[in-house]
Amino acid sequence: MALHLIKLCVGAASIDDLRDWWDEEHGRKRLPIVHTRQTPKRAEELIDGGSLYWVIKGTVLVRQTILGVDSLNEGGQSFCHIRLDRTLHLTLPQPRRAFQGWRYLEPKDAPADLSSGDGEATMPADLAVQLRELGAW
Repeated sequence: MALHLIKLCVGAASIDDLRDWWDEEHGRKRLPIVHTRQTPKRAEELIDGGSLYWVIKGTVLVRQTILGVDSLNEGGQSFCHIRLDRTLHLTLPQPRRAFQGWRYLEPKDAPADLSSGDGEATMPADLAVQLRELGAW
């Protein structure tokens, strides 16, 4: 059964900021990598269909599929690289309070992807957030 991670997207004000950062940081030919100090103990569950959900300005808006979790040691320092698929999947907006690092996210608690068949995927993310905050969606 898949398990997910959730992490704050510090410094990004929008999904476009995240996309631009990946392009600048990693180039279009390399897959995105998230560098963390702690290796998830449940890594096998993460790579079995799990995703990293990004919290942007207090709201989960997008996810990326986790391709691998690599524990590394360099100069006596242990750290982890979480390899992600480049594709950004828009999700239903879900408010989240700030936290440090990453957290596990059970599938039952993860926001659903925006469906391209409902017309929802064409809604701008900021409008979806405002509707959610007003309780209208």
